[in-house]
Amino acid sequence: MGNKRRKRYHPPGTPPGTLSAHAEAQGAPVRIHAILYDARKFEEREVSPEAIPALSPPEGGVLWIDVTGLSDPSVVKAIGDRFGFHPLAQEDVLNVPQRPKVEWYGDHLLVVLREVRYPEPPEQMSFFLGDRVVVSFQERAGDSFEPVRERIRQGQGRMRSEGADFLLYSLCDAVLDAFFPTLERLGDAVEDMEEKVLVSPVPETFLAIRALKRELLVVRHAVWPARDALNLLLIEERALIRPGTKVFLRDCYDHTIQLMDMVETFREMASGLVDEYMSAVSNRMNEIMKVLTVIATIFIPLTFIVGVYGMNFDTKASPYNLPELRWAYGYPAVLLLMAVIAGGMLLYFRRKKWL
Repeated sequence: MGNKRRKRYHPPGTPPGTLSAHAEAQGAPVRIHAILYDARKFEEREVSPEAIPALSPPEGGVLWIDVTGLSDPSVVKAIGDRFGFHPLAQEDVLNVPQRPKVEWYGDHLLVVLREVRYPEPPEQMSFFLGDRVVVSFQERAGDSFEPVRERIRQGQGRMRSEGADFLLYSLCDAVLDAFFPTLERLGDAVEDMEEKVLVSPVPETFLAIRALKRELLVVRHAVWPARDALNLLLIEERALIRPGTKVFLRDCYDHTIQLMDMVETFREMASGLVDEYMSAVSNRMNEIMKVLTVIATIFIPLTFIVGVYGMNFDTKASPYNLPELRWAYGYPAVLLLMAVIAGGMLLYFRRKKWL
């Protein structure tokens, strides 16, 4: 799921508002997709960077600009200059990864979320909301916005009749909805890991548990601050967010609470897997030590017997010096005695349920 930690690319002392693409984004193509719609009509087209200054929302409608790829800071600057977005907000779009947040800048706001779609690495989603304008920035191609686009194209629901704030809600809701399939897969992985811990407590299983915990931590870092950000949208009284849209944002906020409950549950289960793994390893070691102890215990009297008969005292010097050495059946008799002792000890261990 992309556990490699990405570092900030600005060197210390860089002036605020400096726009530069991070190393991972350099070279990736930038695609600008524009959708203009109102209650009666709809228009969708690809836009070149040169055409950005001519973009404007339709009369009484909404303009949605969707930018894929962050390799060209000039595109971010052109959009920011066209719609008056704050330079610090533009910098946050390119400065990946950002903590999910909401920032108000007078006549517009910036919403930063993180989308996690297992097993792909997390992706930053940035949204600007202005007067009848929504601009979305994503790091790479492939997103969860296609259902929103289809509702706009087909004129389904209330998308065409609502404003830009409802479009922002729909995009945020799509990002959060993408977490549920991811958490379902991670939940299945946790359940499968429980069986592996019991059946095969090997080092590879422990490494898999650690990887699973890291993946859940990535999801937690994406969901937890998103809850605070959406709560800020609810409590702030701004003209950009209408009261009717806040009802839907409250549902979005409820989704973050549900996601957090799922994440914390799976994290507790994953932490419990570590304890189960250690217990399984300890039990396995105890079983091995028990078998070795039984074997050693059986051989203690046998070793004593062969040690005594291995001294080879001279029977001519004294009749008490191992007279069995001259007995024709001495060797098989000692072997039989050793077998009886070993068998008797095994039977005793079994009756005591030590085996």
